[in-house]
Amino acid sequence: MTDDFEALKAALKTTAAADPAARAAALARAMENFDLLQGSPGASRLITSPPSRTGLLMRGFTMLKSLNSRPLLAATTSVAALAIGFAVFLPLTSHAPVTPKPEVAKQDATTKPQPPATTEADRYAATAGTLAPVETAPEIPADAPTALDSLTEYAPSATVAPRAKKALTDTGAPQASREMDVASAELAQPEALMQPAPAPIADAESYSLPLENTEQFSSAPANPVKITAEEPVSTFSIDVDTASYAVVRASLNAGVLPDPQSVRIEEMVNYFPYAYPAPEAGQPFRSSITVMPTPWNPGTRLVHIGIQGALPAVENRPPLNLVFLIDTSGSMDEPNKLPLLKQSLALMLGQLRADDQVAIVAYAGSAGQVLAPTQASNRTAILTALDNLAAGGSTAGAEGLELAYQIAATMASDGEVSRVLLATDGDFNVGIADPEALKTYIAAKRDTGIYLSVLGFGRGNLDDATMQALAQNGNGQAAYIDTLNEARKVLVDQLTGALYPIAANVKIQVEWNPATVAEYRLIGYETRVLAREDFNNDKIDAGDIGAGTAVTAIYEITAPDSPARRSDPLRYGTAAPASDAPATDAAELGFLRLRHAAPGSTTSTLIETPILQSTAAPSEDARFAAAIAGFGQLLTGATYLNDWGWDQAIALALAARGADEFGYRIEAVNLMRTAKALSAR
Repeated sequence: MTDDFEALKAALKTTAAADPAARAAALARAMENFDLLQGSPGASRLITSPPSRTGLLMRGFTMLKSLNSRPLLAATTSVAALAIGFAVFLPLTSHAPVTPKPEVAKQDATTKPQPPATTEADRYAATAGTLAPVETAPEIPADAPTALDSLTEYAPSATVAPRAKKALTDTGAPQASREMDVASAELAQPEALMQPAPAPIADAESYSLPLENTEQFSSAPANPVKITAEEPVSTFSIDVDTASYAVVRASLNAGVLPDPQSVRIEEMVNYFPYAYPAPEAGQPFRSSITVMPTPWNPGTRLVHIGIQGALPAVENRPPLNLVFLIDTSGSMDEPNKLPLLKQSLALMLGQLRADDQVAIVAYAGSAGQVLAPTQASNRTAILTALDNLAAGGSTAGAEGLELAYQIAATMASDGEVSRVLLATDGDFNVGIADPEALKTYIAAKRDTGIYLSVLGFGRGNLDDATMQALAQNGNGQAAYIDTLNEARKVLVDQLTGALYPIAANVKIQVEWNPATVAEYRLIGYETRVLAREDFNNDKIDAGDIGAGTAVTAIYEITAPDSPARRSDPLRYGTAAPASDAPATDAAELGFLRLRHAAPGSTTSTLIETPILQSTAAPSEDARFAAAIAGFGQLLTGATYLNDWGWDQAIALALAARGADEFGYRIEAVNLMRTAKALSAR
């Protein structure tokens, strides 16, 4: 042990003689490379093939793995010194001549390189201080794998600058330039080199380093309990989005509780199909109201409002002009992103009619038209264009949106429906990235009659806030697709409702009767709340209802004499009602008003319905919706649930499961069971 240690000390003291000329040349070369890397010397490409998954660092990790614990310190010191030499002296392959190398037979991946038959001290001495001068630095072939590729395949657990790795994946710079930048990012965290190299993964093409979580969700504080005497009117916009439920499901299936910011209870409730009464002929929708005991609080009641949209015959629907706006940036190069996106859109094609049209725009670094407007009957051309898409480059989201709208405008004709369908992981890192700026832009395009819907894919950098801003202001739906089954639900089973609006600017306003309701609370819809005066203002945009779509809203109300009342009565009572106020019926809990406009119209129609004390017994749909509302509240803190917990939510959902033709409800029950187990850890 002592001899080895002395040999190690001697080896580490061995240094190469400084060469002033070589040092000056190295610094000059480094500055030249730095200047070149300030921009991409080549033009951005729309499509970039994924890089090779084998490379230079594989051999370095294999060598480190073969060393035992005693020489590891000296070996990693030498590796760090060698990496510095590469960072300074490696020539840019896009600017320097390439020296071809003879092809070498590939080594069996299971065979470890054997160390030379020398002593450990000899190996230390041979390694330390041996950096090649500039004149003899090896030239790297243009098609050589990058250090990033090897690190991705052989060191998935290394924490090597994940933000830098993502930025370099998305950049349009030459491959050699990206390799040098990644090497610098690696050296910033040299402890990564100390980690043992794991065995090669079985499916290298589907693996990528875990990125820093940069997800952003559109959320707001939970709606508080309101005192009816002080604020009797509640106003909000309708919401048909379902993205939150799918995000919650993806988190739970991954074995983690979802971020409370990602939970929007109304989107969880509206994820499920409900058999509400159909509207009368000629009416766009019908509302139905149920009053029932609150599962988590026997002293209060739930007011369940169900709205069912009309479903016209498929043969009567107008032709559809659809522009697929597809994110092909580098961040989409994961199995649950671009590959799943392609499969999802391919499923959708089977639901289109022959007279529908499809165009494809892709964006990454720059936006371009991949497929000109094509009849949906030409499935071969559409599928071929989809199949040829590959991920690479940065995310020029704003440029892609502009081009998609331009193409959609050329496809539109009177009486037809035109829609842009944006499919992305939500990573808008180039162009208009501010949700407020996007609202203004999309709203202007919406007024031309071209609507926008958003499909989210993948996790880690999901920008839910931007996706919500796009969909809400584009008169479209925001959905999150984490599996092919979800793609089938959104793009096959519910395609008509997702793409064909039957009522626009749908707003709900409930005036509660202070004689029968002391307090109320709207469950969910926090991001859709409107000012009272917005209800009658047709210039204020609100949600749309698609063909055949069901929408649900739930209030929890408390009677004046209920022991569950959270606020004390005022000592001096309330002001007397105005002389022109209408007389109220003691049987009324409140008054429901709905405003909607026909698609493309700027004038709304008002529908009014009293909310009565006595209603029919709650249906399975109403009780299951209540169970899901409880599910969402348990995930976000359960402020108003008292002692009601997972067991009660599971029991209620099972009892109200009903026919469950597609298995969505039993899936929700199993997700509750998973959440219960995770909450107990």
